[in-house]
Amino acid sequence: MGTDLATSSSSSGAANQELIRTLLSRLGEDPEREGLQRTPERFIKAMEFLTSGYNVDLQALLHRARFTVAYDEMVIVRDIELFSLCEHHLLPFYGRCHVAYLPKGKVLGLSKIPRLVDAFARRLQIQERLTSQIAETIQTWIEPAGVGVVIEARHLCMMMRGVEKQHSSAVTSHMLGIFRDCAETRSEFLSLIHSKRE
Repeated sequence: MGTDLATSSSSSGAANQELIRTLLSRLGEDPEREGLQRTPERFIKAMEFLTSGYNVDLQALLHRARFTVAYDEMVIVRDIELFSLCEHHLLPFYGRCHVAYLPKGKVLGLSKIPRLVDAFARRLQIQERLTSQIAETIQTWIEPAGVGVVIEARHLCMMMRGVEKQHSSAVTSHMLGIFRDCAETRSEFLSLIHSKRE
């Protein structure tokens, strides 16, 4: 998307809203009834927010967030809530992301990891790509000994339509460096993210 759907220009904003009114009509609705009169405007604003990741400058996001530290134990940020849109049906999927890396002289500011997750999640996505994008970006930015990312998510395209399995979830992982090559490191990461919460 990359542009502001509602305000890139008044003419294009009006055109986008007219597209939504046409869609509502084709669904059998009356876009002029009270409950739907402002729906096109609201929908455009919602889509802007849900796809705002296209406008995130990753260099700016991570700038000044890389620190030189003599620390070589695993860093884990777990249970990062995420919401995204399935690119196949434009329906939401949501869940949790767990990120770990083994520093090699540099660490990333902890608050930047959830922001990085959001930057990629707020795009039209598939879970597999989302998982790898997070891992690859951290690997490129701080060059740790390894990175591990696991995402557990539920997809409304499976829950509301299609197979209609309300309790199914998808789990994806992307392991780099020592997380891929060393079973012990990978097992430690997986054990820690699934350990019982206090």
